[in-house]
Amino acid sequence: MESKTDVEKNKWMGVLAYFIFFIPLVADGKSEFGKFHANQGLNLLLLAIAVSVLGSIIPLLGWFIILPFGSILCLVLGIMGIINAINEKMKELPIIGKFNLIK
Repeated sequence: MESKTDVEKNKWMGVLAYFIFFIPLVADGKSEFGKFHANQGLNLLLLAIAVSVLGSIIPLLGWFIILPFGSILCLVLGIMGIINAINEKMKELPIIGKFNLIK
């Protein structure tokens, strides 16, 4: 589990992970808190790319359903992740949080 000093030291790195996922890895690659939020940020980025690609290649359905609702989902998940990082929690995001891509 994460140590209190690690969490306090890397709190804002966890927040930045939802904007540019690799920042916590570059700043302090040994931080479990930073790695956790970097992983969540990477999952969110991959979801946003999938939504964008699917929304672009599927006419009408993609433009009017997948893109708007997928974008809102990504925004909501990003806000949830930022709130978790600010509150110093290592809580997985719904739907995408269980995928551990960064070891």
